[in-house]
Amino acid sequence: MIKVIDLFAGCGGLTEGFMQTGKYQEVAAVEWLVPQVNTLRNRLKTKWNETDADDRVMHFDIQREQELFEGWNDEKFGQGKGLDYFVNKSSGIDMIIGGPPCQAYSVAGRVRDENGMKEDYRNYLFEHYLSVVDRYKPKFFIFENVPGILSATPNGTPITKLIKDGFDSIGYEITDDLKAALVNAADYGVPQNRNRIIILGVNKKLVPEYKKILDDFYNVILPKYKCDHVVTVREAIGDLPKCMPYFDEEHHSKRKSHDTPECSVSMHVPRYSNLRDMDTFRILEEDIASGERKYDSKAISKLYEEKIGSKSPIHRYHVLEPDEPSTTIIAHLYKDGNRFIHYDPTQQRTITPREAARLQSFPDDFEFVGSRGNAYQMIGNAVPPLLANAIAKAILELWEEV
Repeated sequence: MIKVIDLFAGCGGLTEGFMQTGKYQEVAAVEWLVPQVNTLRNRLKTKWNETDADDRVMHFDIQREQELFEGWNDEKFGQGKGLDYFVNKSSGIDMIIGGPPCQAYSVAGRVRDENGMKEDYRNYLFEHYLSVVDRYKPKFFIFENVPGILSATPNGTPITKLIKDGFDSIGYEITDDLKAALVNAADYGVPQNRNRIIILGVNKKLVPEYKKILDDFYNVILPKYKCDHVVTVREAIGDLPKCMPYFDEEHHSKRKSHDTPECSVSMHVPRYSNLRDMDTFRILEEDIASGERKYDSKAISKLYEEKIGSKSPIHRYHVLEPDEPSTTIIAHLYKDGNRFIHYDPTQQRTITPREAARLQSFPDDFEFVGSRGNAYQMIGNAVPPLLANAIAKAILELWEEV
């Protein structure tokens, strides 16, 4: 078994894909948001029979490095044994996986922030990832992030240079051409166009042929796991029971806009939409279902103005195309779902957490612990398990090479 630590673990998308191979053991994971911690602990216990997951999935702030390594007793985070304890218990680790929160690297985040995210602490969370790698010296690491990392320059220096120089300084090689590390999850069976940077780091001391290993990973091994068939939104969510709309005042006065169908899976519960929004959804859904397609971005902006009574610089509505992969599922879903409208005109709604989870390739038995908003947020921030699984299998092949 290959022994792994998952940093910035979230609800466990990366972990899920790695565990599905049956070849990896999760020694420890670190995450600081409570619903995500509870979700990952629950999954490891109920699916993967990891009885001590409550200890090994650490609810802690990775920026407090000394305590992260040596243990803590804290009002906010309770008690924890620290990473050293679990790494020593397992006689070292082979690999570190994870991706620091990507908001500060995302182009959208930089556009929205008045300082272009220059002062966002999340620009430098990778330095704490680097510290963990340096302390435990695994053979490999996988560092996942958004394509915006290629253009982020928070203090005038490209973040890619900071990352490459940082890992080089502790004896790790990553690819010189990070554009070659760009993958689309849709190529790996995920029903969603989701471009991500997958950085493989190789310990130069333990793997003398590190250049060849990196070349093989990106050009030969990982591409082998691409799927011939692109999975569409309809294929992913079309079999789930319909959530039919209510139009009467009685339901709407209780903030209930849709029926919650009997369902064998959890979290297939739509959020509340008011009658005005439902009518907007219907207009746009019918436009796609009929094949008319008269609502381009200009027409959608005009519709928004008519319905809301104010202008918007961006069009705020998007219906998921039924016969294509979804657009990128994002954490913003916890605020509203207007850019993730279900394609069926009879339902007049945005997607449920379970539909979002399917579009992210989470199995139906994956339970999200927390509120519906918590679920949307953790699903949107996760690495799709099917993409993680392809990476995990590619690493297994590399392991045999070295």
